[in-house]
Amino acid sequence: MSTLLRTLVDPATYRRLAYLLLEVPLGTIWFTCLVTLWNLSIGLAVTPFVIPAVLGLAYATRGFAAVEAELARSLLGVPQAHTPAIAAGGPNWRARLRSLFGPGFWRAQGYLWTRWLLAFPAGTLLLALVGGSFSLLVAPLWIPFIPGGSDYGIWRVHTFLQSLALVPIGLVLLPLSIALANPLGGAFRPMAARLLSDGPGTVGLDEAGSARAGLALAGPSRRGVVTHALLDAAIVAVLVVIWAATSAGYFWPIWAVLPLATALAKHAWLYQVRHRPGLVRHFRDSPALAATVGLSAILWLFTVGIWAVTSHGYFWPIWPLLGLAIVVAAHTAAVLLATPQQLSERIETLTSSRAGAVNVQESELRRIERDLHDGAQARLVALGMSLGMAEQKLADDPERAGELLAEARAGAEAALRELRDLARGIHPPVLTDRGLEAAISALANSTHMHVALSVDVPKRPSSTVESAAYFVVAEALANAAKHSGSEWLDIRIATVGRNLELEIRDDGAGGADPTGGGLTGLRQRVEALDGRLELTSPPGGPTTIYAELPCA
Repeated sequence: MSTLLRTLVDPATYRRLAYLLLEVPLGTIWFTCLVTLWNLSIGLAVTPFVIPAVLGLAYATRGFAAVEAELARSLLGVPQAHTPAIAAGGPNWRARLRSLFGPGFWRAQGYLWTRWLLAFPAGTLLLALVGGSFSLLVAPLWIPFIPGGSDYGIWRVHTFLQSLALVPIGLVLLPLSIALANPLGGAFRPMAARLLSDGPGTVGLDEAGSARAGLALAGPSRRGVVTHALLDAAIVAVLVVIWAATSAGYFWPIWAVLPLATALAKHAWLYQVRHRPGLVRHFRDSPALAATVGLSAILWLFTVGIWAVTSHGYFWPIWPLLGLAIVVAAHTAAVLLATPQQLSERIETLTSSRAGAVNVQESELRRIERDLHDGAQARLVALGMSLGMAEQKLADDPERAGELLAEARAGAEAALRELRDLARGIHPPVLTDRGLEAAISALANSTHMHVALSVDVPKRPSSTVESAAYFVVAEALANAAKHSGSEWLDIRIATVGRNLELEIRDDGAGGADPTGGGLTGLRQRVEALDGRLELTSPPGGPTTIYAELPCA
């Protein structure tokens, strides 16, 4: 009895109950969409239309898995549930294709199908038990008002007094039905932890802040969106020319325009979610929820477009709208329920990042002490000895005294250079005097590589942010020169909203170690300012470092 009471007062029981009950509507949507997309992909395999079909399958799988990851994290307490990395790959189409249909795609597929096959029956069972028990509990409120009462097989209840006998049964069955959600929901926790997590060689998406402690792939870039738009415009232009040069009758290019516009809209929306923190704040600071809402709206507009160019009759897109609204509502509920956990994760992240910053500061102080002791201090000691010997030789051996003074002057110049280099390593004077662009230009001029620099920072950020940005670029330049064999670097720095964003890309061999001392120190420095640092370095290159630093 005490075990049952502990289960009933445990909030985790009701979260697991919600997880199983949500599978009834969500599982139906996942099953219908996946079966449809798989049939389209197989049926159109010998036609050009297979490309949008399989891309739709990949992105739909990713979107469904994002919702499930949010539910698993907030309702089951799975700490490492991320969206599997199936949305973005490398800088070329082969890498993107491998990423779209890599291990993450198949793990997400396995989770969605297993969730349907196992969780849907469990959710249906619990819905029947909880609903039936609750109806027995409130039987006096509805049975007397139903003509003929209610038939329970061996007993037909039709009066108020008879319905009172059902209340104790409901009082017993309802707690037992709710308690049953605890073991049933808990059984799905290891499956979610295994299948909704990043496997080897994949990169997870930052979902609602859960992947802040790791390195994730940078999101869509402005150049990528513009290139996508130009490519789509070129394709549509060619199709329109072919249409105009042939029949000029039924405007069949519309069937290419609709999927191309939908894909471009998805790309642009993900870019906005990535690079506009103010937009994400309208979705309770959850990039995953913002992506789900936007992509659902785009998908529904796609179905409206199909309806508009076909029948103009019965407005069947109302049914996809209902399904997408259920998905958005479930994702929103998961974000709302996950708020305390996210705050806990946030506190943990800030604590670890501050501790890392303290460690970096201590390491820097030890390095400065070592450099002063082994370099400038030793030279100054030698300088003092030379001056002392010159003082002794000044009267009886002026020529030797002059040589000692010349040595002392050279030692003083060397010590001054070392002190300047040391001060530049702490905080370069040019950064204070002339700002970020001039300081990074000086860095670029000191390397043998060709550096393309673009700085769009209308208003200077704080000195702390400028210093962090400077050292991110300095470390990237040093790594490219020492390890990657790069010949050129592309450095882009811009103020986007309330953030300072940096992107450094080289043409080196790739394979950078994200756990190396230099990158670890940089990540801790950036996270101490409530920013984030991301690395993309597939074997064969290129290596891209993306950093985002809040300016406000």
